[in-house]
Amino acid sequence: MLEKNKDWILHSVIFSLKHERGSERERQFLEDGERILSSIESVSEFQVLRQVSVKNEYDFGFSMEFANQADYEAYNTHPLHVSFVKERWETEVERFLEIDYKK
Repeated sequence: MLEKNKDWILHSVIFSLKHERGSERERQFLEDGERILSSIESVSEFQVLRQVSVKNEYDFGFSMEFANQADYEAYNTHPLHVSFVKERWETEVERFLEIDYKK
């Protein structure tokens, strides 16, 4: 677990997929997202979450931690992340909201 000092960043994105709920394509997207994105060296504490509040229209969340801004930037430009966004995210995600937190 990362030390949550002033440099720590919690990156989260909530989203809904174009796929039918409970479908194989939905399951595969979530599994692939976790496998690919969590393998990036600067990513810590990766989680796939199901959104349960009736107060918004999103279905899932990805959450991960970074030790500092440099690690976060390394993730954003990492070839695995760039490829996942281009090949999967842009074609399979219907809507999303990205939120980054600092302590």
